[in-house]
Amino acid sequence: MAKINPNYKKLPQTYLFSEIARKTKAFSEANSGVEILRLGIGNTTLELVPEVIKGLKRAVEKLANVRTYSGYGDEQGDIRLRSELVNWYKKSGVALNEQEIFISDGAKPDAANISSIFDQKSIVAIADPVYPVYLDANIIGGKKIIFLEADEKNNFIPKPPKQKVDLIFLCSPNNPTGAVANKKDLLQFVNYAIKQKSVIIFDAAYSEYITDNSLPKSIYQIPGAKKCAVELQSFSKSAGFTGVRLGWTVVPKQLVVEGKGDVNRTWNRRQTTMFNGASNIAQEGGFAILSSKGRKQTLKQVRYYMENAKLIKKGLESIGLKVTGGENAPYLWVKCPKGLTSWQFFDKLLTQAHVVSTPGVGFGKMGEGYLRFSSFGHRENVMKAVESIKKYLKL
Repeated sequence: MAKINPNYKKLPQTYLFSEIARKTKAFSEANSGVEILRLGIGNTTLELVPEVIKGLKRAVEKLANVRTYSGYGDEQGDIRLRSELVNWYKKSGVALNEQEIFISDGAKPDAANISSIFDQKSIVAIADPVYPVYLDANIIGGKKIIFLEADEKNNFIPKPPKQKVDLIFLCSPNNPTGAVANKKDLLQFVNYAIKQKSVIIFDAAYSEYITDNSLPKSIYQIPGAKKCAVELQSFSKSAGFTGVRLGWTVVPKQLVVEGKGDVNRTWNRRQTTMFNGASNIAQEGGFAILSSKGRKQTLKQVRYYMENAKLIKKGLESIGLKVTGGENAPYLWVKCPKGLTSWQFFDKLLTQAHVVSTPGVGFGKMGEGYLRFSSFGHRENVMKAVESIKKYLKL
């Protein structure tokens, strides 16, 4: 008799963002005509830039002509795109080769799938609060999980575990807290991983939002990281590809685990077995993003979102709220007024100011007592939301 994987029963009964949508819909239906102002889910809102649109159209036109039509491509990704990514990393002082880069349909599926190539008995360390996919994917995979607390005491950057673990999931700039690890922070994890023969899964999907040049954009800017780290990356938030879907995973050739396990070769085997490669159209768009014009245009949008973050931070702080993030990340981590839980403050903001946020408890136990705000909105709506909070929220 077929049975459902019992680990699914260990997941929260409702997905965080589905519950937010349910509550928002219920409030909207009960308050017809009220404008809902959204500072919650991190979905980009600006249109794709002209240079990228040209690249996508170019790919479509190729598919419309039998002489230029292409079917399946390399499962690892278009070699031209991988070569451009090698050059992109080189500008940050990171040397890679094309065989170490695997193009995918986004960082989220890679974050969920990467654990599958490691032993099912692996012990996994995950920061708390945490982006849900790291936790849920490892629960589904049946792995043992320990949490690394990230709170005000450590500026929301966790310390390496005290016990031996096999896998460590890190995200910097962090979703949800907006905190960014410095080189010293990451060096502690790299040294730990090398000593314990662990593997770091480093999510750098928001690296383009780092404006402080002293902060690392890639874990490979840390000495020794190629021996112990896999890096996840994406065009979703840096170029508006949340719907187009395109990302990549870096697996260095130097990364070898216990029993001489070749991680690069194993990930390649997994991808060639279970993935037929990212969309030809999306990859042409990615190639356009990395062009000089594409970079200039997409970075302008990144700056736009960061200006939103500054407006949100200034507005919230002006009424006495404590805010972390929003300086090198598009997310702001806001401490709830004394006595309010995350969901209570969420409800208060929704009912009084008509603003949607994200309850921190949805990201883990350590997220209780916080809300996440996102700067991915149109300026007009962001300004309306901030003014509504300042005018109507009763603290």
